[in-house]
Amino acid sequence: MDISRIFRKVQPLSADEVRSFLKEREQGEINLVDVRQPGEYGEEHIPGALLIPLPELEKRLAELDPKKPTITY
Repeated sequence: MDISRIFRKVQPLSADEVRSFLKEREQGEINLVDVRQPGEYGEEHIPGALLIPLPELEKRLAELDPKKPTITY
């Protein structure tokens, strides 16, 4: 799968905008991807976030549903 099919150039969102976006949706309605390292994810992460460290992202795109909005952090 081509990374450009999942991640299109979009306007960045502020933390408050992301909070509002997440409140309006049920868990599982979006791809919420934490691209930090496992230790950082283990310390704290947004509930429901999938850990895909940035260096692994391109290889693991098949784990994301291209029909759902995607938020990465």
